[in-house]
Amino acid sequence: MTDGPIPAHGLPVVARAPGKCILFGEHAVVRGQPEILLAIDVYTQVAIRSSPEWALNGHAEPVAAHRYLQEAIRQLWPGAAPLNVTAVSRIPKGSGMGSSAAFVAGLSAAMGAANGGIDRATLAQQSFAIERNAQGVGSPGDTSAAAAGGYLTLNTEVGAVGEPLWTVESARERWVVRRIADPGWVWVVAYSGLPKDTGPKVRAVGERFSSPEGPELLRRFAEVANAGLRAMARDDGPDTGRLLEENQELLRQVGVSHPRLEALLEAARPSALGAKVTGAGGGGSIVALPKPGQETDLVRRLARAGAVPFAVGPAPRGVELI
Repeated sequence: MTDGPIPAHGLPVVARAPGKCILFGEHAVVRGQPEILLAIDVYTQVAIRSSPEWALNGHAEPVAAHRYLQEAIRQLWPGAAPLNVTAVSRIPKGSGMGSSAAFVAGLSAAMGAANGGIDRATLAQQSFAIERNAQGVGSPGDTSAAAAGGYLTLNTEVGAVGEPLWTVESARERWVVRRIADPGWVWVVAYSGLPKDTGPKVRAVGERFSSPEGPELLRRFAEVANAGLRAMARDDGPDTGRLLEENQELLRQVGVSHPRLEALLEAARPSALGAKVTGAGGGGSIVALPKPGQETDLVRRLARAGAVPFAVGPAPRGVELI
């Protein structure tokens, strides 16, 4: 893993950042509950260079409408000379695989390098602030995964395994980010082709957590996430798969599944130890833990069901200059 700072670098600067996959605890993490996720080896590359005017992929028109770029300019490049920002990504937009977080982390790293370098804890805080201000809601899991690489937890129980990396804060909230060991598994993430919009879905789930049954739902999310962490730590694939299914049932209860996603979960079942929606839901992707030796069969089943499958492992490094 690369945990060192992003070094200073003159323009032009090119950075790449990984996407992410949430295994346990999405949505509940916004309310301070545990989350387990990994940065995946699918990347977004962001380049910045001097330009007579602000441009995105060579064109001036999209800049004003790109809320993540606008927020990054406001926070990290105020009043400075304009840039041409070029982004190339293998992460499908709206897929639940962290496309916006990878873009923001890559852009933040490139701007940080051009401004004299930046340490990763600051990069994680800044990237979260940019993404949250652009979306209006959210947690720092996605941007921390892009910044750090590997497997991470947020807000796991006292005494949990894992190396503390940093703390990310907002005006009223605080999340502790830790790195945990890689169990050495291959995961399959399958994009449904149905894009989702994170902000509205997070707000809708927030209303459910504010209902009378909300505290019990949050308790169950935390219980399943902490159990998932323990199962992964002892390299117990079958128990991890069972807990993925429990997490999925909770996601159904808070309304983030979709018939298209349920069809993919059904298609995965014969070759998977467990599977669930990953990310905000309502569209996007599922993640499945293959049965040993059935990784290829799982990919084929999901492709036949109409998804775009990715066999992924943890990105060995977080955002980096290239």
